[in-house]
Amino acid sequence: MKKDNLLAVVMCGAVVCASAGAAWSETLLVANQKDADLSLIDTASAKVVGTIPVGGVTGHELAISPDGKTAYVPIYGDAGVGRPGTNGSEMSVIDIASRKITGKVDFGHGVRPHCAIYDKNSGMLFVTTELDKSVSIIDPKTLKIVGSVPTGQEQSHMLVLSKDGKRGYTANVGPGTVSVLDMVGRKTLAVIPISGNTQRINISRDGSMVFTADQKKPQLAVIDTATNKVKSWVELPAVGYGTATTPDGRWLLVALRGAKQVAVVDLKTLKNAKTIDVAGGPSEILVSPDGRKAYVACNFSNQVSVIDLGSWTVAQTIDAGKYADGMAMTK
Repeated sequence: MKKDNLLAVVMCGAVVCASAGAAWSETLLVANQKDADLSLIDTASAKVVGTIPVGGVTGHELAISPDGKTAYVPIYGDAGVGRPGTNGSEMSVIDIASRKITGKVDFGHGVRPHCAIYDKNSGMLFVTTELDKSVSIIDPKTLKIVGSVPTGQEQSHMLVLSKDGKRGYTANVGPGTVSVLDMVGRKTLAVIPISGNTQRINISRDGSMVFTADQKKPQLAVIDTATNKVKSWVELPAVGYGTATTPDGRWLLVALRGAKQVAVVDLKTLKNAKTIDVAGGPSEILVSPDGRKAYVACNFSNQVSVIDLGSWTVAQTIDAGKYADGMAMTK
């Protein structure tokens, strides 16, 4: 695979493409919920080099086009998931080089669009549209909605795709379930009970397991994608949130939001191996394409903690914007 194609595409669970070889110098984009903008962080200097207004209240997550030139930021609204507030109905399209909004996707009514994924298999953008209980399908060339996939559940907040793009999995927060989606046939295949409330979602590198965090107990559900059933639970030191796998498929990093820590789960034993202290309110994790660092967006401290994955220590802490959350990376 060519190096210029190894651009990170956030799948709202923070899975990125992996590359071996020389160290990378990228730009990390961080969605700051309460500033309604994106911070642009130069990863070489670990400094914010600019900001981009997202054009609405407020962008929680973002995706980047495979060529690294365009960011897509769903405008969720000013409420927490499942809570009263405004209902976003648009997605901003941003030219990263000029730092300007160049287009909009109009959903036609309030849907609380949240998690965006650019699927290179189909060339389509998938965006969770909570109030429609669906995932909307958008043609990035025309910025038109061309279809949808029903989730069958309220509050389908986060989405992750299989490597081939044929299966999708949504974490449905309030119902505490995971929907299994046929992205090609555009239908719900299964709804998996998890707990009274669940958050975030991710998939193993080999596609055999899907992970989502129980918000009632300090444990992580491990779903067998062959059976669409919970096969195991991973005990955590505190309630988990966002997760990310390392490129070698060996480790799963889990944000422990209330504990100011990241847990490191061994995916061979499905046990927590260690914890790393980070800044306040860790929510989302993004692993760099070279597999050397993990970036942890910390809501409460408005910072990004940078973990050195060789030493399992925090190498840097970067000031971002207010309520730093979703992340994506581009060359």
